[in-house]
Amino acid sequence: MDISELNLTVASASGETLPITFAWTEDWLDELAFGLTEQGWVSHDVHEYLPIGMLGALGLEVQGLHRRQAMTLAGIGRGLDHVTDPSVRRDRIAWLDGVSPPQKALFEFLTRIQVALNKRLFLGLRRFEAHYATYQPGDFYRRHVDSFVGRASRVVSLVLYLNDGWQAEQGGALQIHNKDSDDEVCGTVLPEAGRMVVFLSEEVPHEVLKAQRTRHSIACWFRQDEVPIPL
Repeated sequence: MDISELNLTVASASGETLPITFAWTEDWLDELAFGLTEQGWVSHDVHEYLPIGMLGALGLEVQGLHRRQAMTLAGIGRGLDHVTDPSVRRDRIAWLDGVSPPQKALFEFLTRIQVALNKRLFLGLRRFEAHYATYQPGDFYRRHVDSFVGRASRVVSLVLYLNDGWQAEQGGALQIHNKDSDDEVCGTVLPEAGRMVVFLSEEVPHEVLKAQRTRHSIACWFRQDEVPIPL
């Protein structure tokens, strides 16, 4: 088992900056790549692969953004086709820049996943983009895919959840669908803190079921293009 470590800092709940160690094991990445190859998606609990305190710090950051009303209503489509449609999607988002200590640690985590997927699956991923997403009670996101076939932009999607003590009756689950059958559900993932889902952006239809409690997550897309296009 290969293990690498990265020393970073992260803000504690009191605002104090603490040193942390980022521990990395390689074995689970083989499972991740295998899952993408075999079924197009995979889910893991990644608590043990993240720096202690990183999930909590990210959670505090998005809670602060939500409390200050600094998040914007999410839309569908891109460029001139970008619109908001509350009948399809009701979450609010804030794009990440990797500057704050917890985001810096997160971006290192995402970079290593990008490198690992390129090494194992030869995907040609060049960069990633990520945002916070907040669903308030009653919010949802109807069935969709993250990228149109042939665009070669968003190739792999990743979602990391930030919600402690989430219960099934609180809704807000990610539901994975069979692309060849409208009625077949392939998997349901609760948005529990530390749970990560990775799937092929063009191939895997999915939806966020209606939340009964405020729900926070990070959505990330690994891309093959080099230059960002307008959101």
